[in-house]
Amino acid sequence: MIIIIFDNLREGVLELQTDIAIIGAGPQALTLTTHLLQKGQRKSPLFVVLDPSGTWMQRWQQQFMAQDIPYLRSPAAHHPDPNPVALRTFAESRPQELFPPYDRPGRQLFQDFCQTVIQQWSLQDRVMAAEVVQIEPIQQQRHRFRLWLKDGRCLLVRRVVLAGGDGALNVPGWVRSLQEDYPAERLCHSVQVNLSQLQLRGEQILIVGGGLTSGHLAIGAVRREAKVKLMARRQFQEKLFDADPGWMGPKYLKGFCAEPDWHQRWQMIQTARNGGSLTPEMMVQLRRARRDKTVELAENCQIEWVRWQSGRWQVQCTDGDDFECDRIWYATGRGLDASRHPLLQEVQRYFSTEIVNGLPVLDPHLRWLGCELFVMGGLAALQVGPFSRNLRGAKIASDRIVEALTKPTVALSRAVA
Repeated sequence: MIIIIFDNLREGVLELQTDIAIIGAGPQALTLTTHLLQKGQRKSPLFVVLDPSGTWMQRWQQQFMAQDIPYLRSPAAHHPDPNPVALRTFAESRPQELFPPYDRPGRQLFQDFCQTVIQQWSLQDRVMAAEVVQIEPIQQQRHRFRLWLKDGRCLLVRRVVLAGGDGALNVPGWVRSLQEDYPAERLCHSVQVNLSQLQLRGEQILIVGGGLTSGHLAIGAVRREAKVKLMARRQFQEKLFDADPGWMGPKYLKGFCAEPDWHQRWQMIQTARNGGSLTPEMMVQLRRARRDKTVELAENCQIEWVRWQSGRWQVQCTDGDDFECDRIWYATGRGLDASRHPLLQEVQRYFSTEIVNGLPVLDPHLRWLGCELFVMGGLAALQVGPFSRNLRGAKIASDRIVEALTKPTVALSRAVA
């Protein structure tokens, strides 16, 4: 799948060459790969998937285990296989692992299904253990990129798909302003929390954030006999999905795609998602825990400052409330800003495109204007819509990108839609 050559650009640097490089090995990349193989069945495309883990779905699996997430938020109809009923068929002997409504798959069921998909499409050895640190457009070869890897090697490719994480962690200002030393495990972002490795009995934990991740962490901590204060800067929102299900299909997407103003599209996305939310089932668990006095729900509240003192956190809120706790976890998500994304710096310098509140304007195939770089996930929201970072968004993005990847390279157009 990869042709090895030696490049004299830098002494001792080993350069690899392939047609398509997919950066990331999560659900978005797996969805794209299966759709790419289905479309190109007569002639298998020459591609490689790059991920530091060297395996499919590792980060996804670790995150679900670490945060005690029992089942997905997405319906069974949305998954990485091109066959829309593949997951339901796979689950016929395990119906108890599909949760109402919409038959949302349990964590283990979905993990087993993805492993089956990987085997059916012969993808077991298609992930190369490598971390991409730079995407360098090659000026002398307009339709080529050089991907520099952390270990010093580089990969020469014609087309790149950025299907990895959405961006850097959002770190609140009160965290950045801390000056005193404190144990790192006592204050961290939600992605750094691994409940399975923690002994929390008798501890008081503050969790900041109004999204589903904060709810999972709260219930997981209570199961480990801790008490939790769950804080949000507004009232907790109760929604089954991140946005109205109408955004998964033409009901709302037709009007969204017809909107020519990118700033208006961005506003439509914000209105549809409206920040983090908790599922009805999660709210039932949290209210039950509140009745049991193991969880306190603090709405319309923000931290003014925190201080590490005598082995505990001293916390002052903007409403005047102050209290102590043993740990603080902030579930504040990741940023979406193409202008700051480390892998897009050189691309933006050579092929400047409009950035609307962090989101790039892409062509109809989710291609960066002027070159053969494609974008999936949250950064493709201006074209895919509010569910761009979810499994449904992965399917929409794959359909658009695969159409371009399986056609002969033609002169690029700067037209957008």
